[in-house]
Amino acid sequence: MMDSLEQTKQNEAEVDVQPTEAVETVAPEAPETENTPQEAAPTEEATAPAKENAAPTEEESAPAEEEAPQIPLMKTKEEVLARAQEIAEQNEGGDKQELELLKQLYYKYHKADMLAAHQAYIDAGGDPEAYQPEIDPTEEPFKQAMQQIRQRRAELQAEVERQRTENLAKKQAVIEKIKQLATTPEEAGKSYDAFKELQNEWKEIGPVPAENVSEVWKNYQLYVEQFYDMLKLNIQFREYDFRKNLEAKTLLCEQAEKLTEETDVVKAINQLQTLHQEWKEIGPVAKELREEIWNRFKEASTVIRKRHQDFFEARKAQEEENLQKKTELCEQVEAISTDGLKTFADWDAKTKEIIDLQAVWKTIGFAPQKVNTQIFERFRAACDKFFTEKAAYFKAVKEELNQNLQKKKALVEKAEALKDSTEWKQTSDALIELQKQWKSIGAVPRKVSDELWKRFVGACDQFFEAKSKATAGEREEQQENLQKKQAVIEQLRALAANTAEATAQKVRELQQEWNAIGFVPIRDKDKLYRQYREVVDGLYKQLNLDRAEQRLNSFRTTLKVSAESGANTLARERDRLARAYEIMKSELQTYENNIGFLSASSKKGNSLVLEIQKKVDKLKDELNLLVQKIKAVETEMRNQQKEEA
Repeated sequence: MMDSLEQTKQNEAEVDVQPTEAVETVAPEAPETENTPQEAAPTEEATAPAKENAAPTEEESAPAEEEAPQIPLMKTKEEVLARAQEIAEQNEGGDKQELELLKQLYYKYHKADMLAAHQAYIDAGGDPEAYQPEIDPTEEPFKQAMQQIRQRRAELQAEVERQRTENLAKKQAVIEKIKQLATTPEEAGKSYDAFKELQNEWKEIGPVPAENVSEVWKNYQLYVEQFYDMLKLNIQFREYDFRKNLEAKTLLCEQAEKLTEETDVVKAINQLQTLHQEWKEIGPVAKELREEIWNRFKEASTVIRKRHQDFFEARKAQEEENLQKKTELCEQVEAISTDGLKTFADWDAKTKEIIDLQAVWKTIGFAPQKVNTQIFERFRAACDKFFTEKAAYFKAVKEELNQNLQKKKALVEKAEALKDSTEWKQTSDALIELQKQWKSIGAVPRKVSDELWKRFVGACDQFFEAKSKATAGEREEQQENLQKKQAVIEQLRALAANTAEATAQKVRELQQEWNAIGFVPIRDKDKLYRQYREVVDGLYKQLNLDRAEQRLNSFRTTLKVSAESGANTLARERDRLARAYEIMKSELQTYENNIGFLSASSKKGNSLVLEIQKKVDKLKDELNLLVQKIKAVETEMRNQQKEEA
């Protein structure tokens, strides 16, 4: 299993997405006031233009901040695979952030599935060391899609680099042509149109490799300035050029000032970048107006940049606040424990609490982009953990309810099978036992609970109502027997109080009368028998009756009580006595054989014979008592059969 996880990590590393290089951003021109403007109408010295087209600075080159792309939420590997294949089919390279998320999500779900399959294998009794994970059918297509995307991104990047290299060559060619114009002063006036054409050509050429931007720009600016230095134009033409440039730059100032009122600061900063690019491409204005027009444009730019900076600082502060709020929500969900949830109501209450927290989450905006995905994953993981445990609880409860349902169905079927029985005692005991079992079984699904209970109670009620009608006379008889046995006890107590009239014969007669009386109500049976046994034992002691006779009478009394438990109890008692009789009879035969062997021995042997003879006599008495007990059991069995008939 660990090898499989290591392979998964390797796969994650293989499906890597190379970031594309950022597109070169047009930067605003440097302020003209940084290098004191030297632009003026052309003279015989052909003064060079001011460095309005200075190379872009690092701060001004930074692209405007853009909103993070909205990435759809995917909950399964299949959804992630489908999205990756969709991007691959579009053949556009995709968004880096989304591709990174696809990779993270896919291997997160892939790893979770592997762990779940491994756990299921172990739960089923499998050997963890012998476990071989199955091949995930989605992994190879996912890797192929990501590989296709990576190749496409590499192709696009290569194309960008190739185009920039081409652009570099084109711009170097333009620079070389301007250089040639700048080194032929006698032809400068005639070459002005060609010079303007080269400037237009320069503007049309796209970006160059980042490492060449500064050098190429400096060279271009150098030879442009050299050309102007040598340019011998008449003053009227130069003033016309200045005027047209002033009109163009004034229009840019107006557009920039209008942007200060734009409510969408991101849109405003992007448009400002475009205006700065256009400003840079416009030629110089008259020297006395140069600083004024630049300050006007710069002031509008400053307002827009300040609003942009304030907006993103405010948004950054808001995102930090959102992160804090979302972190607190994560902690609240993570703090929710399911250990004490034992009922549906408990789970429902916690579920409502989770849903309320999710509703609060939706009202909170984005967290900082670098942690926005992580905080969402943390919150979702905490929620998923709760709902997974809830699902497991409800599944276990459902399984328990279904198990209880099967158990109670079995009890209902047994009760319905016994409802028409006329074996009152045996069936009563059976139904009472079924009722005890019913109470010990837990709840069943609510939709069948009432129906099942009605069937069970109906079967029990049907039997006990029939029994009540059938045994009404039996209860009356038991009451009569109770009175008769109480009368016997009173007679025995009278004999115990008047020892002169007490005889063994009278005691035996009263015991026989007791034994002849039938069953009494079960609630009175034990108490009545204790009273009877107490007075009989006292009389035996007073009369000093034969021990064997006393034991037999005691056995008969006990036997009468046992008979109430049914014919099976009497049969088992008879079998027990018969086995004891056979064992004792075998033992007696052994002693008698020993006596015959020792009869001719010495005096010592004769004393041993006497001792064995005593044991033989005792065994014979015990055998006689066993015979009487067996007869008593058989008599009781016949009496019971007559009563049942």
